Order: sequence, then C-alpha cells, then structure tokens
Amino acid sequence: MTTDPLLLTGEVQASTARLLGTAAVFDEAGLASASLLPGWSRGHVLAHLARNADGFVNLLTAARTGEPRPMYASPAGRAADIEAGAARPADAHLEDLRRSADRFGDAVAAMPAEAWTTTVTTPGGPRVAAELIWCRLREVEVHHLDLAAGHRAADWPAGFAHRLLHEVVTDLATRPDAPAMVLRFDGTRHELVVGERDGAPVVAGPAPDLAAWLIGRGRGDLLTVTPEGPLPNPPEWM
Repeated sequence: MTTDPLLLTGEVQASTARLLGTAAVFDEAGLASASLLPGWSRGHVLAHLARNADGFVNLLTAARTGEPRPMYASPAGRAADIEAGAARPADAHLEDLRRSADRFGDAVAAMPAEAWTTTVTTPGGPRVAAELIWCRLREVEVHHLDLAAGHRAADWPAGFAHRLLHEVVTDLATRPDAPAMVLRFDGTRHELVVGERDGAPVVAGPAPDLAAWLIGRGRGDLLTVTPEGPLPNPPEWM
C-alpha cells in the first residue's frame, strides 16, 4: 500500500463510501444494538468515527498553519461528545458521517506539500502529518468491522491488511508482555517474528485474519498453530 498521503486519500474515500453504505441501512433499533466494542452501541461507533474525522481536521489544520491545536479538547470532552451523539436518529448519524468526512477531505486538500512533514501531537504521541491519512484509514476500516454488520476482516483491501499486520507486529515486538510467535501468511512465503524465534509457535493463516486476531477483532478460526495447541494470547492492542 502506498505511503503517499495524497494517494492514500483515495483509499480513505473508498473506505468511507463502504462505511456509509453500511450505516445507511441502520434504523434506530439497529443503531442501539451492541457493537463489538464492550459498552458501545453501533451509534457510539458511528459517533466516534465522525468526531475522529474532526479530530484529524484539527491536526491537519495545526500542521498547515503552524498553530498548535489538540486533536480533541480533552479526553473527557471526547467521551462526552461520543455519548451525546450515540443516540441520535439514523439520518442524523448518516449526515454527520458524511459532513465530517467532507471536512476531512477539505483539510487534506488544503495541505501544502511542505506541511506534510510537520510533526503534530496526537493522543498517542507525536506523528508526522503525512501519517494521519493512514491513521484515519485504519480507524474507518477497523471500526467498520466493529459495527458487526457484515463487514469482515476478509473484506479489508489486501494492502490495508498487510500494512496493519506489519504495524501491529512492529508494536508487539517492543512489548515485554507479548508472547513469542512466528506469523506466516499468504501460504508460507511471508513471515513475521515476535520475540525469540527459537521454540516459538508458528501461527499461520490469511493476513487479514492474522491482523484481526492480533487486534482483538477475531477469534482466529482460520488460523493454525504449529506445534498443535491453543493460539497465543496477544496483549490488548492500542
């Protein structure tokens, strides 16, 4: 998958269109149904995605203008905005998703080339502005799955699934609570290693299923373990 922010913007637009297609079928009862995230309804997930787009607008604006701006006013404010938006009618959710996605697109279009190398402060730490487009794509694709409305890891674009898998494994390699394992995907041609390779179990399967399992979005039903045994227990993602 490309790392060019402008090219990656097309992936975000396509992903957002798929999300909007899913959101358009929800009525109020569907929005009140549980998502895959503990304590969150589908309405919570959609409200989060809309406010997340606006948060990235804040960061892109900071990169473009040079004036520091937080992604969210505060953790408490972020949580309150999601809670307040969760119970809205279906048409209000859909309109909010569309408008926030448009604002994100406008903020990307307004970025001069030199601003993409600016470092901004996210809740997870400093990031170069060019990385924000990937971050938004990851939010949309992962939380689309969290809606529990038919979008599966197998539906992720191949480039997205591979990049997510590599990113998660890179993070796990720095964590002392991550179990050692060898991950093999796309047959046996590619593998990634977490921890000490010697004696580590080999977990094999499609890249999307490996990534979904590692981030707690799948049980790993299509994965195999060699030598035979239970799947390792990866730590909580993010």
